[in-house]
Amino acid sequence: MKINTALILCAGYGKRLHPLTLKTPKPLLKIKQLTMLENCINLIENLEIKKIIINTFYLKDQINDFLSKKNFKQDIQIIDDGINILNTGGGVLNMINHSNENDFLIINPDTLWGKSNIKEIKKMEKLYFSKPITNILLLVKNNLSFDKNLLGDFNLKNNLIYKNHKNEFIYTGCQIMSKKLFLNFEVRNFSISEIWNILMDKNKLYGFESLNKFYHITNLKIFRKLKDL
Repeated sequence: MKINTALILCAGYGKRLHPLTLKTPKPLLKIKQLTMLENCINLIENLEIKKIIINTFYLKDQINDFLSKKNFKQDIQIIDDGINILNTGGGVLNMINHSNENDFLIINPDTLWGKSNIKEIKKMEKLYFSKPITNILLLVKNNLSFDKNLLGDFNLKNNLIYKNHKNEFIYTGCQIMSKKLFLNFEVRNFSISEIWNILMDKNKLYGFESLNKFYHITNLKIFRKLKDL
């Protein structure tokens, strides 16, 4: 079994990158002449996933225009959040409601993905389908973060995620989730962390450790440093 559809979250305001994102949506900011969104799509292509669903809201016309001009190989579907922004959880649910698939790779374009991520995401996918689980998050130790101010979100042991006083692992912005997890939710503004917390309370939130350097576009200062690398 394998993932056939990837979701990319592109609806956010990108407020931490003002003033750049006042006129340009964060996914269309460029590092080394490549937009964050295209970097994300390239990763998905290298993972051999043919279908992509992208959600939009803020400055959505620019994202629509970019995708129509680029002619990517994948089948790309754009789903608008609607009248109000839906946040990560509501945005994902709105996208999966437009698909017949049961399992999805979910990617944030504000991480700078590279070739080194391909093998580990494939390993994460293999683990996901080898066990009776409904989720798995790609995590990285905070000492591998380019942004040294980023604190850990979680701890990880034997692929189970938990929290305590010394959370050493950061969520990278890549996860696999089953449609089943959203059965008791409706399309509204909510964070995906609501689902994570429910799973964590049941000792059913799973993780996979990345051993690669983690480059995340946290804010304007980090973005400028990454541009200069």
